[in-house]
Amino acid sequence: MKRRTAQEILADSFREIAAVKSINKITIQEIVDNCGYSPATFYRNFKDKYDLIAWEHTRDVAEIMDRTGKQDDPWKQTLLDGARRFDAEKAYLANLFQHTSGHDSFVRYMVDINQNALKNHILSVCGKSDLDKKEELYLRIYCLGTVNLTCEWILGRFDASPEEIAEVYERSLPEPLQKYLF
Repeated sequence: MKRRTAQEILADSFREIAAVKSINKITIQEIVDNCGYSPATFYRNFKDKYDLIAWEHTRDVAEIMDRTGKQDDPWKQTLLDGARRFDAEKAYLANLFQHTSGHDSFVRYMVDINQNALKNHILSVCGKSDLDKKEELYLRIYCLGTVNLTCEWILGRFDASPEEIAEVYERSLPEPLQKYLF
């Protein structure tokens, strides 16, 4: 039996509260009271609730990326898995986007997390120690576009299925990066 870490328990507690309350109004005390931990335990694991959010997003992206290459159509399936996860968590993610101070900085942080995860995957596939400057720029613009599109989708600015979103992600991958992912 796998034991849950304090980080996982705190993240679950935060999500439970976020299901009924705006994220900008959630306090550390509420998070720890909800799961029976002390504030000291929270601060041993996270510097603030935004650090908790970032940790959870990083973990989720890594989980999806770790499955890449283990299916018949790896990149396409990875994109679909990501779109389905976002679709299942639309209410929580919309709460994040709408009720965090510094929405733009949160989006930039998501871009950085996604870019690092994708870069690490590409480097492991191609056996290089680093991407060249142009590949880095293509990767950056791809992550900027997909994260912003995801935010707009989650916030209901357009209607699309996870399959349609995954197809757009797949078809918008810059050609210089396709050799690593297709």
